[in-house]
Amino acid sequence: MKSRISLFIIYILLLSCVRSQENKDFKLVGGPCEGCEAVLEFSGKLNSVDTLPDFKSAKNKLKITGTIYKPDGKTPAENVILYIHHTNAEGVYPTRGDEEGWAARHGYLRGWIKTGKDGHFTFYTQIPGSYPDGKTPAHIHPIILEPNGNYYYLSGYFFKGDPLLSEHHIEDPPRGSKGVVSLEKDGELAIIERNFILGRGVPDYQE
Repeated sequence: MKSRISLFIIYILLLSCVRSQENKDFKLVGGPCEGCEAVLEFSGKLNSVDTLPDFKSAKNKLKITGTIYKPDGKTPAENVILYIHHTNAEGVYPTRGDEEGWAARHGYLRGWIKTGKDGHFTFYTQIPGSYPDGKTPAHIHPIILEPNGNYYYLSGYFFKGDPLLSEHHIEDPPRGSKGVVSLEKDGELAIIERNFILGRGVPDYQE
């Protein structure tokens, strides 16, 4: 009997957590952002590490890592969700044809992490290519969802030395942190390390 009661209590707690997540008031802050709702499309349990599709077969493998801090710039931010999406090596957002929601636009090279107490995150993916039009430099789109339900885009990742990169692509002030990054090499793996500060450079941001 006691075991049944214990199981029932656990069920109620889990159900309340799910309902709490469903009823969370999500709010876009920092101005308009087409596609930022994609950060809300995650499902299942998230970890601080995510491997995007095609990583194993990618010719130019990429590790994206860093730490997310609270607005004071010192305290690691826990339970923050970071979403990224980007093109493949040909500069195309690849799809399989059965995508729904924002995946139809962003393609399947996308992923989500949720930070732990140390605020750290890592994605394993591939180096994106510039758009086929030859005008837009290679880049990666990051979007943040804070535990309070606020979500907003961060300045995109751009690569130092890209001949297509110009001042037009660089936000001033940058959102989260400076977006132009350098690629470091560790064998066959390229590495980007970039930290973020919640709300930094985001208009009308409030904790």
